[in-house]
Amino acid sequence: MIQLLDNEVSCLTDEEVASKVLDGETELFEIIMRRHNLRLFRVTRSILRNDAESEDVVQDAYVRAYAHLGSFEGRSTFATWLTRIAIHEALSRKRREGRINTHEGELLTGCDAREKRDRASRSPEQQVIDGEMRAALEAAIDQLPSLYRTIFVLRDVQGMDTAETAESLGIHEQAVKTRLHRARKILRSFLEPRVGISADGLFNFLGPRCDRIVAGVLSRIAGHRLQPAC
Repeated sequence: MIQLLDNEVSCLTDEEVASKVLDGETELFEIIMRRHNLRLFRVTRSILRNDAESEDVVQDAYVRAYAHLGSFEGRSTFATWLTRIAIHEALSRKRREGRINTHEGELLTGCDAREKRDRASRSPEQQVIDGEMRAALEAAIDQLPSLYRTIFVLRDVQGMDTAETAESLGIHEQAVKTRLHRARKILRSFLEPRVGISADGLFNFLGPRCDRIVAGVLSRIAGHRLQPAC
């Protein structure tokens, strides 16, 4: 795996990295994966509600994105383009297995360092409580109707803004605002009384999972010849 701490490389935008990948520096695709693993895992996890399945789908999304890298036209940000691919892959899997509902059908057609710092600053007892609380909150989010769950994860867990969330899901911004309000209302009784854990700590994406996905994708795309951008 490439050294990701090189300042010259780490300062490149996603679009610049993608251009270099298309020009033959295919090993740089790892940078894109490590930048977006957490986001893609969270969004696919919000749809599938299964960690292992979500890992598989994130890999599928990256392989699909890599194969179609030359078709990225810059009409949205690269991150939004990736997110849309991941959402499509997750919904497609649910549809193939007959688990998709009406609202999801409409959508289909249409190494978090901060956590390590936070954990190190808390006592073992606090860490145990945090873990229990996190598990309870994640379970509560899993019980949200799918119509609200993905929007809550994108907005309040991943921190995406309304416009990008709407673009990623192919819906109007007002629909994002309305559904987020309802999701928050449902979860308020769980979130407000809990102190010491924030939404951005949910469904975390630790090093081993990140490494598994990167290694799996690199293995699958090895030797694949990319078509240059038009």
